[in-house]
Amino acid sequence: MTDNDPASSTPPPKPTPPDEVPPGAADARFTLAAERTMLAWLRTALGLIAAGVAVIHVVGDFNASGARISLGVALVVLGSATALIGAWRWQKVTHILENGGKMPGPAAVWAVTIAMVVLAVGFVVFG
Repeated sequence: MTDNDPASSTPPPKPTPPDEVPPGAADARFTLAAERTMLAWLRTALGLIAAGVAVIHVVGDFNASGARISLGVALVVLGSATALIGAWRWQKVTHILENGGKMPGPAAVWAVTIAMVVLAVGFVVFG
């Protein structure tokens, strides 16, 4: 056999299909989706904080004494908690995408939702 004989040469390595992700690496589509979700949490948090500041400084007095300040501060606190929850979930999801594991459950989403409903009822009752 000669050096130019195709039977004597080793076959070229097969290229990795573009859809396969090397072990330990996360698909960019999922990491970008996680970032977009984090930004949605931050937008929600910013809206809650802005609403709280507006209630405290712009809205007139409520029927109940101290209700305006209490509800405004509650909105700011809820907005701050929402930002922290969003950051925690983003970090957890990013870690899971890279290393595998169970995705975070809906408990944080339900907690923020219930808190917003309670605040809405407070505005209706005391506003």
